Amino acid sequence: MSTRKRPVSNLLGLAVLGLLLERPMHPYEMATTLRERNKDTSFKVKTGSLYDVVESLVRAGWIAEHSTERAGRRPERRVYAHTELGRKEFMSWLDELVRTPAREYPRFLAAVSYLGALGPERAVRALRERTARLNEEIDQARQTQAEVLRHQTPRLFVIELEYALTMAEAERDWAGRIADEIQDGTLAWPELTTRQGRQVWTDQGGREEHEEHEGRQA
Repeated sequence: MSTRKRPVSNLLGLAVLGLLLERPMHPYEMATTLRERNKDTSFKVKTGSLYDVVESLVRAGWIAEHSTERAGRRPERRVYAHTELGRKEFMSWLDELVRTPAREYPRFLAAVSYLGALGPERAVRALRERTARLNEEIDQARQTQAEVLRHQTPRLFVIELEYALTMAEAERDWAGRIADEIQDGTLAWPELTTRQGRQVWTDQGGREEHEEHEGRQA
């Protein structure tokens, strides 16, 4: 299933549209509410970026100015609300994101594709440090989740915390397992050597695993 190109693709726009399902808001209130609800773990919430996204949503006709309000001597703030088109587009966008897996390029995935370049000892140290840091993040996320649920927040409204925890735990367990396999030799660590004028990969026992075909005809 192909994804449809939209005039607003920044996922912070999805957060804004989701908030406006509840009630009209001004951008400062949007940013504050997202942070209070720990949505800044799911979206990059920067006030400047949020104002830019709001302007993009207005240009697209997905939200419109609802009213203005003033608090004390502060400048007037524009309050925004959904348009009929915006509500429809939000539902369509959300449905698509849930249904359709997207090809993403995580930094860690890119790094482990070249894990062999670090050498066994350095790779183990790097993976151990990552698992330790992930453990810290997981503990903090569990505390945050417990605190939010303690305030009677419906579980469904913070379900993304469960997903993030599950993914972090899976990554931690994988990294720890690979570090163990490198240390005990279960994961062979090939070395590039030259034999009879050609370069070949050999395993730790010296057996040939893979021949370099560079410069040879298939």
